[in-house]
Order: sequence, then structure tokens, then C-alpha cells
Amino acid sequence: MTTTNTEASNNLNGAIRRFVRRWRRAARDAEPAIAEIEAMTAPAFRVLVAERLRAMERDVAEVRARINGLLFVVAGAVVTQLVLRLAA
Repeated sequence: MTTTNTEASNNLNGAIRRFVRRWRRAARDAEPAIAEIEAMTAPAFRVLVAERLRAMERDVAEVRARINGLLFVVAGAVVTQLVLRLAA
């Protein structure tokens, strides 16, 4: 199945439009959350910040694990290539 440049361009333009609409909708929905944060007490704000920090730490740990796995795969591929070249 082949697509012409015009079809591909139209698909890309449509995808960009959908992304921009979602982005604007998310920004519009976030505005009330900002107002709620401004009205928070200091202890509630500290709890919110600590919760977000823990979530960010989990995300960073996941990214680290993925990078370590990727490095392991690359190192394994290099070792495999070396063994194959030495054995050949």
C-alpha cells in the first residue's frame, strides 16, 4: 500500500492539528488546578510537592532501568560480534 506525498502531508497536518487541540485542551483544564494550588495552605502544598517529587523519582528510576537495559543489550551485541569475528 503506497501513499502519495499529498496524502502523507494531509495525514501529518491532521495529526498536528489533533495534537495542538489536545495540548490546548490540557492547558485549559490545568488552569483551575493552578488556582487551587495558589489557594492551598503551606502544609498541603508541601504534601503535594513531596508527592510529585516521589512520582518524579519513580519516573527517573524507570528511565535509569531502561537505559541500563539498553546498554546491556548494546554491550551484548558488541561482545557477540567480537566472538563471531574471532571464531570465523
